Amino acid sequence: MKFVHQTMEQEVKRAQQGDREAFIQLFRKLEPELYRLAKSIVGRDEDCADALQETTLKAYKGITGLRKTAFFKTWLIRILINECNQVLRMRKRTIVMAELPEQIRTGSKEEDVVNSRQLDLREAVENLDESLRLVVHLFYYQDLSIKHIASVLDLSEGAVRARLHRARGVLAKQISEIGKGRVAYE
Repeated sequence: MKFVHQTMEQEVKRAQQGDREAFIQLFRKLEPELYRLAKSIVGRDEDCADALQETTLKAYKGITGLRKTAFFKTWLIRILINECNQVLRMRKRTIVMAELPEQIRTGSKEEDVVNSRQLDLREAVENLDESLRLVVHLFYYQDLSIKHIASVLDLSEGAVRARLHRARGVLAKQISEIGKGRVAYE
């Protein structure tokens, strides 16, 4: 067992020095275990593939920053868990067709209705006040955390949360008006 760890540590050191083959070998050895972990977190095969791909990319770019080669596997698992959590956050923001209200899913122009609703939402976002629109874009479209948004916009985290709350309220009102056949952009 000790020989395996020494070999892995040697491969990590080679990968840190820019040896792509060493990195590929390391990742291939751990890939089945990483896949099982991802599958247990996200469930779907396509989401596992996305999480593994992002993990591979981030690990490859960041391997030179790994201080202790003995912790490579732990470090890689931490990256994977973060990527799986990211996939889950994105999934929560995505409307799945099966979760749409029944009245939208019925009818002959189902795709047109869904596309129209998505377009209405995009229009509603674009019609928000600049300060609200910016935080919505950064949070939902760029997937930045509240902390990062606060840093980028030089605001307090509380101010960012308040703007997101206000934006959600305005959007909810606008979308409900669109649903009633009235358009009310503020």
